[in-house]
Amino acid sequence: MTPMKNQVDNKLVAHVFRQNLQLASSLRRTIWKYAEEIKKREKIDLIKIMNFCGTHEWATTHYGIRSLMPPFLDLVPGPGCPVCVVPAYYVDVAVKLAGEGVRIYTFGDSFKLRSAKSGYPSSLQEAKAEGGDVKVVYSFLDAVKDASSSGKESAFFGIGFETTAPSYALALKEMVIPENLKLLSVARLTPPAMKYTIKLHQERGLLPIRGVIAPGHVSTIIGAAEWEFLPKALGMPAVVAGFEPLDVLMAIAQILLMIKQGKPSVKIEYKRLVEWGGNEYARKLIEEVFEKVYAAWRGIGFIPRSGLRLKGKFFEKHDALEHFGVPDLTPREFIYTHAHHGIPWEHDLPPRCRCGEVVVGIAKPTDCPMFLKGCSPDNPWGPCMVSSEGACTIWAKYESSARERKEEGG
Repeated sequence: MTPMKNQVDNKLVAHVFRQNLQLASSLRRTIWKYAEEIKKREKIDLIKIMNFCGTHEWATTHYGIRSLMPPFLDLVPGPGCPVCVVPAYYVDVAVKLAGEGVRIYTFGDSFKLRSAKSGYPSSLQEAKAEGGDVKVVYSFLDAVKDASSSGKESAFFGIGFETTAPSYALALKEMVIPENLKLLSVARLTPPAMKYTIKLHQERGLLPIRGVIAPGHVSTIIGAAEWEFLPKALGMPAVVAGFEPLDVLMAIAQILLMIKQGKPSVKIEYKRLVEWGGNEYARKLIEEVFEKVYAAWRGIGFIPRSGLRLKGKFFEKHDALEHFGVPDLTPREFIYTHAHHGIPWEHDLPPRCRCGEVVVGIAKPTDCPMFLKGCSPDNPWGPCMVSSEGACTIWAKYESSARERKEEGG
C-alpha cells in the first residue's frame, strides 16, 4: 500500500467514525426525549423493551448501550438463544447414545450443555471424556461428510432456530445424508416463544413489555411479516434490527416513537438483509421437510407449534428418536406450569439455576445465586452460561466493563 493510499484510507475511517459518533449522539438525545415524554404523559416509572435475540443482547451489553439509556428505560433479554432453551431430556438422550457407541455430532456451544442430573457424565463434553464418541463440527454438512466416510452409526444434535433449520432441510431434501446418520431435532421457532413470553409477563402481573427488537438473522428467513401479531393482536411495536450499535439505537428510537404516537406496527430497520416476506425458498424447504409440533423450551414449558420434527419419509428414515427407539418428550414427562402458576419447575435446570426466568426477561443474570459463583463461562452450570448468545455468558464477559465505562463517563 502506498503512503498516499494509506493516508486516504485513514482519513476515510476517521470521517466515518465521526459521522457514526454524531449519529449515535443524536439517537441518544432522541431516545431520551421520547422516553421522557412517554413517562410524563403516562405517569409511569419504567418502560420495558425486549431485545429478543442473543446477538442483540451481545451488542447491547458489549457496547454499553444500557449506559446511554434513561434510568427508567429497561432493556431486557429474551429467549433468543437456541442452546439455552434445549430441554435437559435431549441432552440426556445424546449423552446416553454416545455412551452406547453412537457417534454424536454437535456444535461447539452445545458441547458443554449440561443436563439437570447431578451424576456424571451430564454433558457431551463429559461423555467424550468418559470415552463416548462425540465430535464437534462447524456445520451439519461437516457431520454428513464425516458420517459418509466413517459408515458409523451416528446422530446429529440438531439445535437451532429458523436460521439453522434450512441447512438441515436442504441436506435431507437433496438426499445427501447417508443412512447411518440420524437427526435429533431440537430446532425451535421464535414467534411462538415471543408470544408466550409476552403473555407470561401479562399473566404474572409484571411490568408489561412495551416493544420488541425482533431478531434480524431469523427474520431474513421468516420475514418481518411473521411479527405482525405483535401490533395487531397485542398492540405492541416491533422493529426488526441489525446488530451494529447504531442498529440497536435506531430500533429503540423507532419503538419509542411508535409508543409515543400510539401507532404500533412492524418496522424493518435491517433493510440491508430483511424483506417483508423473508426467504421464500428457505421457508418452503422447512415446510417440506419438517412439521410444527408442540415442543418443550428449557425452564419455560411446552409451547404450541414451536418445534420442528421431521415428517413423512424424512421422519421414517432419519429421525434419531424413532430409529433408536427413544420416546419423545411429552407434557406428561416434562413437568411444567403455565404462567399464572408461578415459576417453572426447576427439574429441567441444575440446582439453584434461574435460567428459566432469565431467558424470558423476568430475572437478570445477576439475580441468579450461581452467577459467577460456581457458574462462569469457563465452567458453565446453567444453560444461559454455555452459549455465546446466552445472557449470562454475555453479562459475565461484558457487563462489568460496560459499567466501568459509564462510571468513567465513556
